[in-house]
Amino acid sequence: MRLGDEDRSVNFEDRTGRGGGGLGFGGGGGGMLPMLFGLVLSRFGIVGVVILLLGYCALTTLGGGGGGTIGGTPALQTNAPAGKSTLDPAMADMLTRVLGSTERRWTDLFAAQGQSYQPTTLVAYSRTDRSGCGAAQAAMGPFYCPTDQKIYVDPTFFNELSTRFGAQGDFAQAYVIAHEVGHHVQNLTGVLDQAQRAQSRASPAEGNAVQVQVELQADCYAGVWAANDKNLLEPGDVEEGMRAAEAIGDDTLQRQTQGRVVPESFTHGTSAQRMAALRKGLQTGDPAACQF
Repeated sequence: MRLGDEDRSVNFEDRTGRGGGGLGFGGGGGGMLPMLFGLVLSRFGIVGVVILLLGYCALTTLGGGGGGTIGGTPALQTNAPAGKSTLDPAMADMLTRVLGSTERRWTDLFAAQGQSYQPTTLVAYSRTDRSGCGAAQAAMGPFYCPTDQKIYVDPTFFNELSTRFGAQGDFAQAYVIAHEVGHHVQNLTGVLDQAQRAQSRASPAEGNAVQVQVELQADCYAGVWAANDKNLLEPGDVEEGMRAAEAIGDDTLQRQTQGRVVPESFTHGTSAQRMAALRKGLQTGDPAACQF
């Protein structure tokens, strides 16, 4: 990707190097997290959890706030109050430039609809931390918490994505961040609240189907972001994104971790669905094309 011309976002918190941020569960809806985390852990094992929980908190920790009013003032950067950062400078540069790019593109897209975009904050942490939705743990993978409107990621996740699942390249990493920003867009526009209401009336299988649609829309929004940053993509970037989308499909992960596929348990969509959603966003550059 051509990130050199992108300004770094100030909406970034480096909490790495703290030696663990604690495992207390505070904030709205946080109590739901350990129960759901254990359910996925027992079903897929730790390898499955690392990827399957990509964006998982978008729906599983919606309780208590996070209604997402459009508008407001962006957060400023705050560094870890104790300890020394362990974040690689190159990784920090990538994260903040990708986040900055999403802010500019979504600001323009919201403005075209007569609305104001309120940026999310990206939090980089080591091993464990706390979010507005409860505990943040490296094994959960990156997630968005609608209660505090922040994205949480342990950067070691990207090593897993590259080495264990073969999704290499800077655009594969950017796709992960843009996917979580997509959940923030859903929060601002009320989609997450709508989905939670639908889940409250649904059976477990129907609730999973609702979450699949939410995750696929976030994939599509990731493509919309990239399509609207005209100078961003280089040859091979789209292929990197497609490999990442394929690697984190529910069917692919279930086949790898448990040897069989259980469609009614899907929460993020098949590899083919995730690739198609990302491709739709890349080809249209239009958020309206991502509606479900």
